[in-house]
Amino acid sequence: MKRIGLLTSGGDCQALNAAMRGVVKALWYTLGPEEVEIYGFFQGYKGLIYSNYRKLEFSDFSGILTRGGTILGSSRMPFKLMREPDENGLDKVAAMKQNYYKLNLDCLVILGGNGTHKTANLLREEGLNIVTLPKTIDNDLWGTDMTFGFQSAVNIATNAIDCIHTTAASHGRVFIVEVMGHKVGWLTLNAGIAGGADIILIPEIPYDIDKIVTAINKRHERGSAFTILAVAEGAISKEDAALSKKDLLKKQEKSTYPSVSYEIADKIQKMTGLEIRVTVPGHTQRGGSPCPYDRVLASRLGTAAAELIMKGEYGYMVGIVNREVGKIPLEDVAGKLKMVSPDATIIKEAKLLGISFAD
Repeated sequence: MKRIGLLTSGGDCQALNAAMRGVVKALWYTLGPEEVEIYGFFQGYKGLIYSNYRKLEFSDFSGILTRGGTILGSSRMPFKLMREPDENGLDKVAAMKQNYYKLNLDCLVILGGNGTHKTANLLREEGLNIVTLPKTIDNDLWGTDMTFGFQSAVNIATNAIDCIHTTAASHGRVFIVEVMGHKVGWLTLNAGIAGGADIILIPEIPYDIDKIVTAINKRHERGSAFTILAVAEGAISKEDAALSKKDLLKKQEKSTYPSVSYEIADKIQKMTGLEIRVTVPGHTQRGGSPCPYDRVLASRLGTAAAELIMKGEYGYMVGIVNREVGKIPLEDVAGKLKMVSPDATIIKEAKLLGISFAD
């Protein structure tokens, strides 16, 4: 008998359900339903801490391949607070271990992003059997070439840029489309290229506002009446990038702009006199049904996680390495971000297309 726990933590995204379905169906079809028990913890690590769980049946995983979000719910539990007691003095780590052992689990399967993996590795260090799956629309988890949720988000962000093209061309305006991504620019970079953005601003390449204006003016000189910028929500100017974290935080706290895109829009308008419009797709990028690519990816990773469980191989994240499914030690993944290198070939190729990064 295999007793498996499941939880989804952090921000939701497409294909979480598809990945859980892959784990459970592979176990049930290989070992038989009578040899597998699945326990779902609700609202992420909160469910594991506060005993909010339910034994799941085969029917719970029927019809969820195409469903977005997560049937288990999710929440954010900052890693830095995991070792701190809650408001009632409860030791969170001890509580998670207690519930794991109370259910006599063979393994806990955790689906999440960077913060989630830090806590997953903590639980591994505490002696629990852990297998993880890489979920994030940012595609910034170290150790895997691709995370599920990313391609679906790229499709949505690209569609937003596509829709902006017609109105931008009609009115001859400068449009800024703000794409999710606080620290890493993979989503903005891919959606920007796919959507034909003229300027792409990502956190890894601090921008020069003068070079943004120069790029816009050059387009006008060539007869292009409009310009589209794809801007990551974590885009940063060269001046701000030179500040210490403390000074940058103070500056951001004093800012009256809703986000970096509005600050950039205001500066462009003052420097050029052009009409600027900002569009923020926001959480639509996390929502809706997973695209076919993510359904396949999540299903593959889910079944690979089931194989590790059946072999008794724990302490790994299942990911994609050189287009093949592989296992990556959790201690190698936790606390690392997969950033966009300014020297990456995809950046060079984008520049050959005439895309400006304002650097």
